[in-house]
Amino acid sequence: MSLPKTFIKGFHDEDLVKRMEYRPLGKTGLEVSKVSLGGGTFSGTFYGEIDENESIATIHKAIKSGINYIDTAPFYGEGRSETIIGKGLRGIPRESYYIATKVGRYTRVFETMFDYSAKRTRESVEKSLKLLGLDYVDVIQIHDIEFPETFDTVLNECLPELEKLRDEGKVRFIGVSAYPMEPLKRIIQAVPGRFDVVLCYSRYTLLDQSLKDYLPFFQEQNLAVICAAGHALGLLTQCDPQPWHPASEEIKAVCRKAANICKDANVDLGKLAMYYSMQLTEPSTFLTGMQTRKLLDINLQSYFEGLTKTEEEVLKRLKETVFTKSLNWEGVELEMYRAAMKKLAKK
Repeated sequence: MSLPKTFIKGFHDEDLVKRMEYRPLGKTGLEVSKVSLGGGTFSGTFYGEIDENESIATIHKAIKSGINYIDTAPFYGEGRSETIIGKGLRGIPRESYYIATKVGRYTRVFETMFDYSAKRTRESVEKSLKLLGLDYVDVIQIHDIEFPETFDTVLNECLPELEKLRDEGKVRFIGVSAYPMEPLKRIIQAVPGRFDVVLCYSRYTLLDQSLKDYLPFFQEQNLAVICAAGHALGLLTQCDPQPWHPASEEIKAVCRKAANICKDANVDLGKLAMYYSMQLTEPSTFLTGMQTRKLLDINLQSYFEGLTKTEEEVLKRLKETVFTKSLNWEGVELEMYRAAMKKLAKK
């Protein structure tokens, strides 16, 4: 098996790199590891407090194990994720990884949550580069484009500014992300050929497989597909979901039932969820948050070793008896945001 361009002899665990699959990132010319590292769990806000030293050690181990794609965003801890990843990348050869960050979504406060203006877009990229300690990022993504009422500012200010930053060498490729699928299709159709990457999260999981319906369109557009959050933002794990999770009580109850079945069988639901998500063949990479080396090991084991016979039996049971219909929380966050903004406008 040929080694990827990101491989550095003496730095990487060569045996693990040889076992990792590397896939083309759409039309970019990059080849990325099938398993990639998400930065949301390094925020210190979304998934509880973190141990910074452990996070840095996890980043080191992930890259040395063959993971060469890392994703983060200013929104993740309002810069904390980028700060920790920047510390984790110190001393790591730049040619050993690709990194993606985002623009457009910034804080958890409704009034200042989104800003797709050209000015803020440039400021955001410059700040991200400073926090990451880099001269450029490989992929820049417009974050959660379902929230603005129109795409006008996104397409007339944010995207052109990113293209200028690309011309300046500060970003290499441009992507877009959202939770609902239809807005992604609409914005891509509005400016054909101007995006390189599309990030879809929690859309190919044990709960919801709606990404499959849009894959033919994304492929027609020659886009790299990043399949993120196979654990459905923590729902499909042995832990209770975070208080902020927008899923309904019905969805949470289904996931608790699955977690209890796994617990009784001494099986980890998170491992099953990761394995299930990664069976989809079309995406370039499967992005998941792993804030500790223990979680990294579980996810790599799921990829490298597959499932035991018991785990296969439990997964089959879950698919046949628990996850029997498609479930999602589309529209919940958007409704909350629009209601909050209307309330603020009346003040």
